[in-house]
Amino acid sequence: MLPDKEGPGVGGGQSVPGAEDPSVGLFREYLRLRTVHPEPDYDAALKFLDRIAEELELPITKIEVCPGRVVMIMTWKGTKPTLKSILLNSHTDVVPVFQEHWKYDAFSAFKDAEGNIYARGSQDMKCVTIQYIQAVRRLKAEGWKPMRTVHLMFVPDEEVGGHKGMETFVKHPEFQKLNIGFALDEGLANPGEAFTVFYGERNPWWITVHCPGKPGHGSRFVENTAAEKLRHVINSFLDFREKEKHRLNTSECFTLGDVTTVNMTMVKGGVAYNVIPAEMDVSFDLRIPPTVNLQDFERQIKQWCKEAGEDVTYEFAQKHMNQSVTSTDENDPWWSTFSATCKAMNMTLEKEIFPAATDSRFIRAVGIPAIGFSPMNRTPILLHDHNEYLNEQVFLKGIIVYERLIPALAGVSAFPEEA
Repeated sequence: MLPDKEGPGVGGGQSVPGAEDPSVGLFREYLRLRTVHPEPDYDAALKFLDRIAEELELPITKIEVCPGRVVMIMTWKGTKPTLKSILLNSHTDVVPVFQEHWKYDAFSAFKDAEGNIYARGSQDMKCVTIQYIQAVRRLKAEGWKPMRTVHLMFVPDEEVGGHKGMETFVKHPEFQKLNIGFALDEGLANPGEAFTVFYGERNPWWITVHCPGKPGHGSRFVENTAAEKLRHVINSFLDFREKEKHRLNTSECFTLGDVTTVNMTMVKGGVAYNVIPAEMDVSFDLRIPPTVNLQDFERQIKQWCKEAGEDVTYEFAQKHMNQSVTSTDENDPWWSTFSATCKAMNMTLEKEIFPAATDSRFIRAVGIPAIGFSPMNRTPILLHDHNEYLNEQVFLKGIIVYERLIPALAGVSAFPEEA
């Protein structure tokens, strides 16, 4: 196949031999929309999704959860609409790019001779959005109808913490109306043969430690300076970081999601070379697994601050406390349906705690089981990285995966409490 050849139309029909698959053409069209922070073009995404909804003949709901932040939902009504529904969630925004580090324009959706499609969002997570859409398109074309209602949800601002997106929307009456029983959201690529599924997430804590001290002239030995306290704080946090890194590297069964990561991300203080500052601040990004007692962990932070010296205080910019995880017990009807459907496609699943944060945490926090899953195996993990790409064959196989998963999940028998 010639590299970077434009495909024909973007519908679900058959294409000319040698031409690009229409699903790939649609994926690349979506990748070219600049929904990139700090100023995502959400209007372009909504316009694109409006057109898709029209093609699929699905009714849409739009809710402006915050000014300029719209959640869009396409609803495929089930034959038993009173049963709990299935949510297929995806976010429309992508993280910024440093174009000088990219081989190709990050918004050109360039396809090379191997079929690798380079674009910001190719893995995170515009691929999944189009896979949901194309799976629904095929199922509708086959005349299949869901028993449980299926909602396709497209949310803004996931990449900046979800405050003006999913975090706010889960508290909205329109969200409650959706009557969701089970949700699928984004996962990560897996470089091996297996597919990774995420049943929980680490809690992000963003913390700044304030170290006040005695100011003075840079030529003197002043006692009790901010810098001395700062050094003590940094050492405490980074010593703990080393211990956790050692735990990860020496355990066969641990993944990144099973340990606490600590990264020092910002340092602030000082006004001139010859002035000892009256205060210095240091900030850390902590990601804490659901197995850690959060109250004990905060007590440890308090202790580090106390040891560093008098008046050392801390504050949180972000402090997530919900540690809900989704059941992966074989007796759980949602999980057993998900895993059995994957097994029937000869897919090996690797269950993990998600090392970073996604909108799934807000869904789980309101008591809805959610699985993070992006069907991308044999693919390096490149989300947020330079030269993010996804191979078109891996992308196309993902559509087939959802073509099986959607009917299976929408066909889960009514629970006693639903009768």
